[in-house]
Amino acid sequence: MNRSASIIAVIIIAVGAALIGLLKLIVPGAIVVVIGIAVALSLRMANEWERAVVLRLGRFAGIRGPGAFFIIPVIETIYVAVDTRKQSTVISAENTLTLDGVSVAVDSILFWKVEDVKRVATELLDYRAMIGQVAQTSLRETISFMSLAEILGNREQMDQHIRNAIQTKSADWGIGGIAVEIRDVRIPAELNDAMSRNAQAEKEKQARVTLASSEVAIAEQIVRAGEIYLANPAALKIRQMNLIYEMNKNKGATILLPTELASAMAGVMPVMASRPET
Repeated sequence: MNRSASIIAVIIIAVGAALIGLLKLIVPGAIVVVIGIAVALSLRMANEWERAVVLRLGRFAGIRGPGAFFIIPVIETIYVAVDTRKQSTVISAENTLTLDGVSVAVDSILFWKVEDVKRVATELLDYRAMIGQVAQTSLRETISFMSLAEILGNREQMDQHIRNAIQTKSADWGIGGIAVEIRDVRIPAELNDAMSRNAQAEKEKQARVTLASSEVAIAEQIVRAGEIYLANPAALKIRQMNLIYEMNKNKGATILLPTELASAMAGVMPVMASRPET
């Protein structure tokens, strides 16, 4: 009997006692007291998320709740109150070998709820421990069927495999709403360092490939520019003069000109000098 039923029974018994003691109504008061005792022995209450399994002389009599309900004193008893809310269980697998022979430790969370109260209460001894043990076994089996790369790279697939294995093993237990989430995967420190070095080497390889591609593109542009200058010598001379101008921006700079460039300048300078000043 829970607290609410106890309070109701006490109030009824107190009213009956008041009728007997204060008002001298012995018979009505006695009847009220008897009713109060009967309420104390038979009234029960279950919370919204609870279902009470009632046994009558040792045999299953029904499921009661939520709310207030009555049982037959002495003949009926409440065997257990089953929680029908969604529950979580932490499961882990330590030092389990993957398909490619790597020892890993995996932590995960199992979500589940009771759907068939009668079956859970009358056919399973400890349904919480049993679902946890099945989940742990399924986790180890799934790890042994997958490689390390699959475990690290596709956790959703691993979650699905574990969930299917648990559902298959507990199909007739009255437990449903099963979901699994992998929380952490731990690998040996030596393997972790090796994987880090491998990832770093792969990034360096990609950087070198990108640099080489850039060098090829630059070389192609230089070859194209050479072909243009070869076809148009005047463009080459203009480019040479532009380079000399860029190098002579700083005052006092000394520029050594190749012979061919000096000859080109000799041909250009008289033309520049003959232009009228503006």
